[in-house]
Amino acid sequence: MEKLANIHPGEILLEEFLVPMNISAYRLSKDLDIPQTRISQIIKGNRRITADTALRLSAYFGTTAKFWLGLQDDYDLEFEGTLNPEVIKSIRTRIAHTPAAMRSGQ
Repeated sequence: MEKLANIHPGEILLEEFLVPMNISAYRLSKDLDIPQTRISQIIKGNRRITADTALRLSAYFGTTAKFWLGLQDDYDLEFEGTLNPEVIKSIRTRIAHTPAAMRSGQ
């Protein structure tokens, strides 16, 4: 099975929201009352979607902040996991006294 490319949430914002709705980055930034550079950098993949931006995007597009933050978290985990996978694999697991539901593999 071929692995899908890791897509930055800015690309999703652009391709799934702005382009189909014919909204420019400038218009979005004005409507959200944030600097245009923030939106432009997100679209280019050079900036993360923060909680503040997620709340604004969710209010504007009728989504949830968790949708936007989830996209960002998924992207970050995939990206960071590819940088040094051997380092992560070499870390010894120590089981803490935590609820079973919090342990990996449960």
